[in-house]
Amino acid sequence: MKALNVKDFFQDKKKDLLLTLVTNPETLKNNIINPFLNRPGLALSGYYERFTYDRIQVLGETEVNYLQTLKDDKLYDRMKEIFSYQIPCFIVTKGLSLPAQVIYLANELEIAILVSRLSTNKLYYELGKYLDDFFAPSKTVHGTLVDIFGVGILVTGKSGIGKSECALDLIDRGQRLVTDDAVKIIVRDDVLMGSSTNDYGHFMEVRGVGLIDVEKLFGIHAVRVQKRIDIQVELMPWKDNMDYERIGLGDNSVEILGIKIPIIYLPVSPGKNVSVVIEVIAMNHILKTYGYDAAKVFTQKLQQDLQEKAKIRNNLIKDKE
Repeated sequence: MKALNVKDFFQDKKKDLLLTLVTNPETLKNNIINPFLNRPGLALSGYYERFTYDRIQVLGETEVNYLQTLKDDKLYDRMKEIFSYQIPCFIVTKGLSLPAQVIYLANELEIAILVSRLSTNKLYYELGKYLDDFFAPSKTVHGTLVDIFGVGILVTGKSGIGKSECALDLIDRGQRLVTDDAVKIIVRDDVLMGSSTNDYGHFMEVRGVGLIDVEKLFGIHAVRVQKRIDIQVELMPWKDNMDYERIGLGDNSVEILGIKIPIIYLPVSPGKNVSVVIEVIAMNHILKTYGYDAAKVFTQKLQQDLQEKAKIRNNLIKDKE
């Protein structure tokens, strides 16, 4: 099971979520194992039957005000009962202060309490996105991801077949690079999203030249941080005895992390302008999205033509009879 250490979470999102640790640093040792958040209003009132304790517990203004109304002995008993559960951590919103007894118990039972200056709604939105991305199913594939006319195309193939050079030509033609060599893929809302595996920038390895910085060479408009993956294009060496797609009626697909996307096996040979073909693949995908399939239209017209010729031939035979 994937887990996020509270200390790592605090260090990573301290600036973005305006977080402050109000308990001892030793309380940061717990792990977050659930991407969802919980506001423990019912648990604070003494109802624990549906208490989702394995989530980050968010205390907003309502919860804090309620705790401040409790008498010291009741507050102590109630919070001691809550802290007996294996809670990853608490986050208090709006920079609010908790009663001293709560902080004391949290230190004693080693459960971190963080305070954020963000509003409850803002914290829910930002933290929810972060946890969704962290806990989303993910994998890393060897390939290059480019944005072509708004269509995310994952270019794959054996090392040295020309993926980076193809992407470089596409960038020169006005398209955008997401990442080269290694693509991190996650599932978000039943959609495959691709990004870089690191934060170094948009570097690309061109054999014979070395590393280049695409953003510095072509400008900020030539790159983007992430992109939905719509199609996979597998570059393959040309072989005379291979049966390649000629019309486009075949619906080849590949499954990545449980999501199916179209895949096109594109043969590569000397002198073939692969980047132009990939641009055509992207534009053809846009047409299909809007309901126009060139292969089906051509097949329908061909069938109509054959039917008309068959009628003419049948009529000629009848006339001769």
